[in-house]
Amino acid sequence: MEAAITTLVSQFKVFAGKDGSTSTLSKDEFQNLLTSQLPSYAKNFSSAAEVDQLMSSLDDNNDGELTFSEFWKLLGKLASKQGGFSQ
Repeated sequence: MEAAITTLVSQFKVFAGKDGSTSTLSKDEFQNLLTSQLPSYAKNFSSAAEVDQLMSSLDDNNDGELTFSEFWKLLGKLASKQGGFSQ
């Protein structure tokens, strides 16, 4: 599990760092991360409006960017669904 956590954090930072700060994902960075790292899940969000809606649902402070903690909510939901756990 330690290796998985290291990978999740490093990938977040790689994608977050493309527009400047490695501590938040912009909309474009978030969309690129979804498409590249979560392609099966990204198929559910075919339009920019759907990606915006997903991002807004995760963006607790409504600043238009996702912190790792905000992004982690999505990972938790995906892991729960994958594992067959109720939410």
